[in-house]
Amino acid sequence: MKKRIELDDREELVTCKPVTCNSPKVTIIEYGAGNLFSVKAAVERLGGEVVCSADPEVIRGADKVIFPGVGQAAAAMRQLRRYGLDRVIPELEVPMLGICLGMQLMCAYSEEGATEGLGIFPMRVNEFEKSSKVPHMGWNGVYDLKSGLLEGVNEGERVYFVHSYYVPVSEYTVASCDYQVVFSAAIRKGNFWGCQFHPEKSAGVGERIIENFLKM
Repeated sequence: MKKRIELDDREELVTCKPVTCNSPKVTIIEYGAGNLFSVKAAVERLGGEVVCSADPEVIRGADKVIFPGVGQAAAAMRQLRRYGLDRVIPELEVPMLGICLGMQLMCAYSEEGATEGLGIFPMRVNEFEKSSKVPHMGWNGVYDLKSGLLEGVNEGERVYFVHSYYVPVSEYTVASCDYQVVFSAAIRKGNFWGCQFHPEKSAGVGERIIENFLKM
C-alpha cells in the first residue's frame, strides 16, 4: 500500500472530451435513495442514453445498469423490496455499477442498522471508528488498481468520497484507499462492479471510470 494522500476539499477540474460509446442504453435505478441527476448528466456527457426507472422489466432490458445510493442502508433496502428489486438486481447479467451506498447494498450485511443486503458480494460493511473525522469526506487517492473499470487510472489519483461505512479489502477488491484502515474503494464480481467513491463527482478521473463502464 502506498503512502496515503491527505484529504483536500479542492481538486483540479479536468475537462474530458466526449467519447463515442455506440450509445449504450443505461438504466439508472430510481428507488428513492440515489442522487440521480449528477450520475445521469455524467453518463449523457459520454454518449450514453439514460433512463431512470424502478421498473424491473426496464432494468432487465438495459445494456448497462447503474445503482446509485445515498442515505441509510435499512431505508434503502426497504425501497428496493418495495419495488421487488431485491430479487431483480442479483439476477442481472449485464454490466452493473453500484455507487457509494449502492455498492454497500450489494454486500451481504451492513452494520448500519444491522441491515441484510443483496448478497452479491459475501462481504460485511463495517462502520468507521469514531476516533477520526467521520464521514470520510473529500478527495483521497486510490491504489492497488486492477484493470477493467480502472483502466487508464494511475496509482494515487484522487477521487471523491462521502461515507461513514466501508467494505474491507478482499479477493473482490479492484482498488483500495486508506482512511483509518485500508478499505475497498472499488470491487468486482463477474458483471457486478462497485465504487465506494462518486465517479460522477470525481472530475476527469471519474469520467474515465464512467467511460470504461460504458465500453464494457
